[in-house]
Amino acid sequence: MALNISAWSIRHPLPSVVFSIILLVLGWTSFTKLAVTRLPSADIPVISVAVSQFGAAPAELESQVTKTVEDAVSGVEGVRHITSSITDGLSVTTIQFALETNTDRALNDVKDAVTRVRSNLPQNVTEPLIQRVDVIGLPIVTYAAISPGKTPEQLSYFVDDVVKRALQGVRGVAQVERIGGVEREILVSLDPDRLQAMGLTAVNVSQSLRGTNVDVAGGRAEIGKNDQAIRTLAGAKTLGDLAGTMIPLFGGGEVRLDDLGTVTDTIADRRTFARFNGEPVVALGIKRSKGASDVKVAEAVQKRIDALKAAYPDVDLKVIDTSVEYTNGNYHAAISTLFEGAILAVVIVLLFLRDLRATIIAAISLPLSIFPAFWAMDLLGFSLNLVSFLAITLSTGILVDDAIVEIENIVRHMNMGKSPYRAALEAADEIGLAVIAISLTIIAIFAPASFMSGIAGQFFKQFGITVSVQVFFSLLAARFVTPVLAAYFLKHHTHVEPPPGRILRSYHRIVAWSVKHYFITVLIGLGVFAASIWSITLLPQGFLPAQDSARSLLALELPPGTQLAYTEKVTEDIVARLRKRPEVKSIFVDGGRVPPGTQEVRRAALIINYTPKNSRDITQRELEFSISQELENVPDIRFWFLDENGLRAISLVVTGVDPNIVNNVASELATQMKRIPTIANVISETSLERPELRIEPRADLAARLGVSTESLSQTIRVATIGDVGPALAKFDVGDRLVPIRVQLEDAARGNLKTLEQLRVPLGERGEKGGVPLSVIADVKLDQGPTSINRYDRERQATVAADLVGSAALGDATKKIYDLPVMKTLPKGVKVSPSGDAESLNELSDGFATAITAGLMMVYAVLVLLFGTFLQPITILFSLPLSIGGAIAALLVTGKQLTTPVWIGILMLMGIVTKNAIMLVEFAIEAIRAGKPREEAMIDAGMKRARPIVMTTIAMAAGMIPSALAVGAGGEFRSPMALAVIGGLIFSTILSLVFVPAMFMVMDDFGALIWRFAKRLIVHSEDAETDDHHEAAPAQAGPAPKSLVHPAAE
Repeated sequence: MALNISAWSIRHPLPSVVFSIILLVLGWTSFTKLAVTRLPSADIPVISVAVSQFGAAPAELESQVTKTVEDAVSGVEGVRHITSSITDGLSVTTIQFALETNTDRALNDVKDAVTRVRSNLPQNVTEPLIQRVDVIGLPIVTYAAISPGKTPEQLSYFVDDVVKRALQGVRGVAQVERIGGVEREILVSLDPDRLQAMGLTAVNVSQSLRGTNVDVAGGRAEIGKNDQAIRTLAGAKTLGDLAGTMIPLFGGGEVRLDDLGTVTDTIADRRTFARFNGEPVVALGIKRSKGASDVKVAEAVQKRIDALKAAYPDVDLKVIDTSVEYTNGNYHAAISTLFEGAILAVVIVLLFLRDLRATIIAAISLPLSIFPAFWAMDLLGFSLNLVSFLAITLSTGILVDDAIVEIENIVRHMNMGKSPYRAALEAADEIGLAVIAISLTIIAIFAPASFMSGIAGQFFKQFGITVSVQVFFSLLAARFVTPVLAAYFLKHHTHVEPPPGRILRSYHRIVAWSVKHYFITVLIGLGVFAASIWSITLLPQGFLPAQDSARSLLALELPPGTQLAYTEKVTEDIVARLRKRPEVKSIFVDGGRVPPGTQEVRRAALIINYTPKNSRDITQRELEFSISQELENVPDIRFWFLDENGLRAISLVVTGVDPNIVNNVASELATQMKRIPTIANVISETSLERPELRIEPRADLAARLGVSTESLSQTIRVATIGDVGPALAKFDVGDRLVPIRVQLEDAARGNLKTLEQLRVPLGERGEKGGVPLSVIADVKLDQGPTSINRYDRERQATVAADLVGSAALGDATKKIYDLPVMKTLPKGVKVSPSGDAESLNELSDGFATAITAGLMMVYAVLVLLFGTFLQPITILFSLPLSIGGAIAALLVTGKQLTTPVWIGILMLMGIVTKNAIMLVEFAIEAIRAGKPREEAMIDAGMKRARPIVMTTIAMAAGMIPSALAVGAGGEFRSPMALAVIGGLIFSTILSLVFVPAMFMVMDDFGALIWRFAKRLIVHSEDAETDDHHEAAPAQAGPAPKSLVHPAAE
């Protein structure tokens, strides 16, 4: 090299040693601080806009609120998808932005957009709540509060007042939600006959209580030269005082509250429930914030819980469900795999070199590469997850590779009779270009992939940058540290070079034939190349491999109109069935909703924890399939399994303007999907109808009497479910304010005739009397939607399904798109993939671009290093040869073509250039020294075969623990490791044969081009003089007939 940094570091060893120690310390410090998560943080920026209108039906909310909000936010920059969920009284619009969007700016833009249309929304809606959604997925840990001495109401309040407050202050906790439990309230159950007799309505009673039963500030006075605050205290102190509250009558006089109905201190109507192994519990779920470590958050929460248990010994808080155990298992399994891989790689080096000192020097490069990578990961905000750990564990063989090449060459020079110091100086200089080229090609192949967009891009980014950083530090170690250690610590010993063995002699014959018949060999190579590319189509495609986390989330849905008590009974029966299975450890029921969706009493989620996978005979997916078959016998339920993010394996979104057409297409699609054998449990999540009572005012009569629709609605609402939260009167119990809900007694609310006779007030508050509801409105039974879902400003219906066994997502999606209904969609109706299927499409598009750009960068690096445009093509020719081996390894083991496999193939592209670089670089140097090219190429093959085979076996050995899929997360690590091992072995064998032949072809091609090009090139005298001085060493042999130039090392 022109700048021989290795020689400088050998002569000045201290800077290299000090720099290495600093990097080790920085790396270790960063390692202890890095967040531990399951997967890379692919947290899409999400903003939600929630608008509530107490008592409003979904249909009204859609037309009056949701569409207005959607139209307003659709023009905000960076919007990817807009989804809306509309249930009784609540419209939630969720805006999903592109991954690169600045969340704070997006939040401000959405706020501005909604502010501009606020005046177009109904007057009685609440102020739109616009917030950034920082909550990630489902709760990472769930606790149950148990206290035999407390009532459910007291325990619920303890969780809300004490536990939630304490845990919300823990760093990394985004949300603490109570699951199950009850709310205390004072219920005033009014007798409709007494109300009518007194000329009052439920609205009058509720408003009167709110105006009188309250403590308010009353001003300030100066008495006795002191400032005195004035307070008006009218709030009832006891339940008896409240029952005795006087309600004014319009005709004059008053009536006691308890003369109109009964006043009880009770609990509000339950809309959710929680049970653990069949027992009712008050639970609380903790969700982490974006970028926080699952493990560290769980540990911090447990510390706070321990402090609470010490402070409140009468309440026990125990863990009933956690996903952190699996994340922790991943972490420990990855650490074990890292050590096992490193040890195996070092053992292989020892077996080849048979020199303990040389092996130790090569092994020292591992910590010098890995620990600085932790420092870089910390700076870039990465976490220790399945992907980044995989980058570290699979790279152990690569990291020791540079050191092996250096050491092997130094040992070869020592065997020539040189001292270790002289051998290190000369060997490091000789091999320098090859070592730099090998490292830079790996970095170059990953550089473009690190900028892939979408969720898949986050996987490539963390893997690619982690590998690149490690390889870069491995290069520094190989150039600065390894030669220094070899020069000062290797022992000089006499060595007799053994004659070539049987394998090497056989290889000599093969490579000699390859070089002699290089055109035939290259044609065979092109055939292998084409077969390798074609072999990709043989593998089924998926997004992420199915993992066994020993934990399933089962969602249940009952028919519309189902009451909470029946939902509770059905879930209890299912829990009793499932607990008979030996593989089931515990079941936690989150009733009244399916996370992360909105609350609905007919839904429930069962979180099933299994025994560890090593103590089971069947996998998690097989268990889920078996449970699905058992639940098919339960009448009147729909059920499906969800992943950790609340998504199903297959999810298709049907959108359109007309809800009836959308529902029909979704139903037909679901029917046809059931015929596909690889798909199970197909559910069309269309908007289901529920029974409802419709009140249609007689407009002309209502106008003459002065009854507004809003007044009519308020009368019905307060009589049946009470007033809206902020409008309720409050009862002071000392430490909190308990809402006072005024409504008709239960018997009256269940009687249609009674409801028809409800008094509708005339005048502003009823001072002009009232008329029965049936006089001014038609009351009839009908059906309406339970909820409405919208996607990208159109009505949405979701068709979702599970995959059977080891079926692949890509294959299933292709079969779905081949269905007749997909080819004859009505005008205006679209079917779009969502969830993993959408991410798989992004992956396919992004990977093709990334690998093309990566290969171009590799070519550019090789051209700059070798100083020729043609011979780098020889090196690139070896890349596709590896794909066939990778696909073969996956076919034999029955693995799918998933994201980790694509990352592995990209990794192969960088690694396999190593073999070709070592051969080509050696041959070029030999030709410059005057050897005939055939002899130089054969000699390169013979002398480089040993280090090539050694580094390949070391790399493969380092990946074997990952390929065995041992421990948590093994299902994710195994496919990539298998692909890389198969590709490495296959490409090593083929490149030792095909690269020499390709070198000859490129050399001939170069000579042909030079023959024509030299006529076009005009030489100036200065250029000839410079060329003579620089090229003098190369003139020892015959005039070069190719474009092989001296490389500027």
